[in-house]
Amino acid sequence: MKIAFVGKGGSGKTTLSSLFIRHLAATAQPVVAVDADINQHLGAALGLDEAEAAALPALGEHLPLIKDYLRGTNPRIASADTMIKTTPPGEGSRLLRVRGDNPVYDACARPVELDGGAARLMVTGPFTDADLGVSCYHSKTGAVELCLNHLVDGRDEFVVVDMTAGSDSFASGMFTRFDITFLVAEPTQKGVSVYRQYKEYARDFGVVLKVVGNKVQGQDDLDFLRAEVGDDLLVTVGHSDWVRAMEKGRPPRFELLEDVNRRALRLLEIAADATYELRDWERYTQQMVHFHLKNARSWGDARTGADLAAQVDPGFVLDESVTASV
Repeated sequence: MKIAFVGKGGSGKTTLSSLFIRHLAATAQPVVAVDADINQHLGAALGLDEAEAAALPALGEHLPLIKDYLRGTNPRIASADTMIKTTPPGEGSRLLRVRGDNPVYDACARPVELDGGAARLMVTGPFTDADLGVSCYHSKTGAVELCLNHLVDGRDEFVVVDMTAGSDSFASGMFTRFDITFLVAEPTQKGVSVYRQYKEYARDFGVVLKVVGNKVQGQDDLDFLRAEVGDDLLVTVGHSDWVRAMEKGRPPRFELLEDVNRRALRLLEIAADATYELRDWERYTQQMVHFHLKNARSWGDARTGADLAAQVDPGFVLDESVTASV
């Protein structure tokens, strides 16, 4: 299952995504965790110290390797240089799986040991002053989208992505790459503003959107969120001494997380599991192609000097039955 955590900056989406990753790992479920936020904090939230987090290999810095591997023997892609972040797979493309090894994981993923289990962690990479331009920033997050386009996951396999704050993913279509999106919202007008953006834009794309209320301190906060987001409110989370200790760099054993918060994480897992029966791989592939053609027309053809529409394999549908090229 592909799961996104989104929300405004400071909403707590990284903290909640890290708790969900810990929850899945504690039950021995395979997890690929991806930090796609412009602020790279997921590694620290999963217990890495500053040096360990800084040493994580960056997806953006391995983009040539990623493109070359995923291209495989796909005859519709003339060269890896003509692949952009929205390039869809086709016959001959190599695919990624949650389980198993491949050169992309070898170069870009690192195991993170967690209480009772482990997760593979991949990061876009740290952002510097030189990365403040839009094209530089998108070239790094584009590696995440390209991997998601070529990733096949099954039931009881999880890909959890800590997304960039706000609604930046709308430009590329990455917001359609997930089975479910958990939008973390504080009980304030600013806290629900990103929800309104997501709800409006995602309406026509079949995006399953659920709100996780964070920093909820009482009935008034709960009533506010219910009035603002209605039935999209899945669960709320309040103060956590465990999280406070984790943020100080001294996390207790995960089994000591408060019962109310453990139940909240279980509700997230149940909601994610329920979307498996809603999967429509044909629609998923069509959406991939839709945004690829849109990007090709707006900038991709001019940047690569190629007709990127020709990369689309009209007979290809990405699903769990597809065998990856080797």
